[in-house]
Amino acid sequence: MDGYTYLHLGETVDPDRYVICKYRVTSKLPIEKAADAIAAEQSTGTWTGISTLDPEIIGRLGARVTDISGDVITVGFPVEDFSVEVGSVPQILSVIAGNLFGLGALDGVRLEDVVFPREITSQFKGPKFGAEGIRRMLDRPEKPLVGTIVKPKIGLSPERTAQYVYEAGSGGLTNSKDDETLVDQAFCPIEDRTVMVSEVLDRLEEEGHRMIHAINVSARTDRIVELAERVQSWGARQIMVDVITCGFSAVQALAEDPSIKVPIHVHRTMHGAITKNPLHGVAMLPFTKLVRMCGGDALHIGTLGAGKMSADVHEDSNLGACLGDDVPYRGMMPVCSGGVYPGVVGAIVERSGFNVQIQAGGGVAGHPDGVRGGAMAMCQAVDAAYEGVPVQEYAETHRELRLALEKWGLK
Repeated sequence: MDGYTYLHLGETVDPDRYVICKYRVTSKLPIEKAADAIAAEQSTGTWTGISTLDPEIIGRLGARVTDISGDVITVGFPVEDFSVEVGSVPQILSVIAGNLFGLGALDGVRLEDVVFPREITSQFKGPKFGAEGIRRMLDRPEKPLVGTIVKPKIGLSPERTAQYVYEAGSGGLTNSKDDETLVDQAFCPIEDRTVMVSEVLDRLEEEGHRMIHAINVSARTDRIVELAERVQSWGARQIMVDVITCGFSAVQALAEDPSIKVPIHVHRTMHGAITKNPLHGVAMLPFTKLVRMCGGDALHIGTLGAGKMSADVHEDSNLGACLGDDVPYRGMMPVCSGGVYPGVVGAIVERSGFNVQIQAGGGVAGHPDGVRGGAMAMCQAVDAAYEGVPVQEYAETHRELRLALEKWGLK
């Protein structure tokens, strides 16, 4: 490429001075040449020799390929390659997930994982509330959280949305949320919806049940904090943002603004356009790490192979990225959603453990007894998993769960 090699195989780089990435590479080139091309493109190299490049620049700022294992390469980027601006995800992504995807010599490149040094993690504040903060709000210290998504995605009026939330809470659910496509449409204005949902949450609390609902504030980045402030003033207990469509900086702006005093539920809509191809794009794992760094309090991570969405091989790793203590932040609540119904709850909990939020849309609204019956069935499935009782045995004495298993079966 430019006459200089970026291969330093077998070399150990200082993890406090480098951002370390793993890429899966598909190429007709020898893997060493493909790795060299990636490291060069994303740091100091270009397609030809240039007069403005000298060995000192390459030695100090050039990326270093330290390992090649099969089709996976490990690349270290010097921390000096990254902006001194506090918490700049756009610039981070431009380095670790930039032009390399368009290199003509490569058939496919996928960023599988990234590990950031303290010099970068310290630029971010992480979640304000995190998993434990959400649990405190709900007074639910141990059991999995169990929630729903208002269905249909769009079409219900504010009154019907609020009634759905009330029925779900009356059935025992701890959480509910807007779906990703609903923000402020004419048929369901966000102010009316937020006020009416808040009123039913107050009613539920008066009846002895705590529940929170996430209002979707996904909007232009320059207006999202203002919208969140208004939603909060109308009584919202939680807000939601679509991180891929709005951007990581939108999550960060909400999390770091002192006026925002409610947890942030992060949806990953559109992620499949980037994460689904196992040989190209970006795995969900780096995105999970970035969302936690930016301050997301809860994040969708899929259903661990149990629901309708394609399973990512890294879904279990995403659990660790949400809750692990290898970064200086509060844990982020992992949310399992996407084709969930009572019969898959046990399979999810077996892989996730109890520190998880399990939520169902159609798996609640589609119950033979309606939303309240669907909520009860989901809660019963969670209780069975928590108590270690086989779900079919638990269903023998719990009608709503039995009806759900009869309709949808068991994973």
